[in-house]
Amino acid sequence: MRILVIGSGGREHALVWKLGQSPRVSKIFAAPGNGGTHGEGAINVPVAADDLDGLVALAQKEKIDLVVPGPELPLTLGIVDRMREAGIPCFGPDAHCARLEGSKAFAKEMMLRARVPTARSAVFADAEMAKNHVVKVGAPLVVKADGLAAGKGVVVARDSQEALQAVDDIMNARAFGAAGDRVVLEEFLVGEEASFLCLCDGTRAVPLPSAQDHKAAWDDDQGPNTGGMGAYSPAPVLPDDRLEEMADLTIRPILAELAKDGHPFVGVLYAGLMLTADGPRVLEYNARFGDPECQPLLMRLQGDLAQIMLDCVNGELDPASIGNSGQTALGVVLTAKGYPRAYPKGLVIKGIAEAEARPGVKVFHSGTAVKDHVLISSGGRVLCVTALGDDLPAARKAAYAALEEIRMPDGYFRKDIGNKGMRRLARK
Repeated sequence: MRILVIGSGGREHALVWKLGQSPRVSKIFAAPGNGGTHGEGAINVPVAADDLDGLVALAQKEKIDLVVPGPELPLTLGIVDRMREAGIPCFGPDAHCARLEGSKAFAKEMMLRARVPTARSAVFADAEMAKNHVVKVGAPLVVKADGLAAGKGVVVARDSQEALQAVDDIMNARAFGAAGDRVVLEEFLVGEEASFLCLCDGTRAVPLPSAQDHKAAWDDDQGPNTGGMGAYSPAPVLPDDRLEEMADLTIRPILAELAKDGHPFVGVLYAGLMLTADGPRVLEYNARFGDPECQPLLMRLQGDLAQIMLDCVNGELDPASIGNSGQTALGVVLTAKGYPRAYPKGLVIKGIAEAEARPGVKVFHSGTAVKDHVLISSGGRVLCVTALGDDLPAARKAAYAALEEIRMPDGYFRKDIGNKGMRRLARK
């Protein structure tokens, strides 16, 4: 098989790495890829993830057997529809289904139709009406840009003034561009978050183990939201014996509704959960692997990922083909200091070989490039240092020890990835 992976982040490096382990795969292209995908032997091609014409032309030219979009943007723009028109299998949902991620308002509508438990909310296309709602209901309140905002378009407002400012920033100052044409104002839920992903073939949904992401930039979940500062799997808050129950509650009803609409969901459906005292609530849906959840999940996955994805596209997913290591995997994201706000680029990175020499460690590149044979940073999230361990404490210790091997000026990472899970395990 000749495979094209679309995207340039840590998730895409992990996908290239895992797909490359399949005996069916002969060549992998990455568009545009990064320093890590290049290091795995993939051929990086300078075609942007949102250049649908260029991606279709590339897939046709290279006689690609399977296209794997990593990020959400090409999915919401309709890359699956375009590849389907060209007769090329593509692992992911069509543009209609991808609206689950592309529009929080649409996701809320689907949850109501499917009777999926979620937070109470209201949607506004007018800033003054949104502000009036804030004054009426008070805070705390969650303010969300309706459209895609790279994981950063959510503000948890502790008081009404913060909520009003968030509405202003999103709708009037256009902090996230067209994503702020509408806002979703949502009740604030108390609980612990978990990431729950299922592989889907249009009718079937097979759960992957739980994971827990860390969105806030700083320790103890403080600071602005980011694309993700680290993740681990499994998350003790959502044990394996609850996965089927969670799929029945949050994933399979959505698949059924989309199928009724003539748009069976193929790919990864990801429910961001808040596990409250009153039961699980879906905060949002993503239509692809999370980043950085993808890295620990694929470290644990046992099975031929290329065949699994092709089976999903063909509507023939076999749950028996998907296995998972009994170990825990934990990844810590190394960022350029200042991320998610202004940050430097072009930082020289050293020590990856030393980190990967440690047992069970893999360093995934999130924002790197090779310039004059030197690895440098090219984004805010630079690396995801991921390690396997027999349990969460062991995986955490291994990941942080490996991280100490890496040298990059003006680097920053959270020092508490996995602590919530450790505290929960200690209470058992």
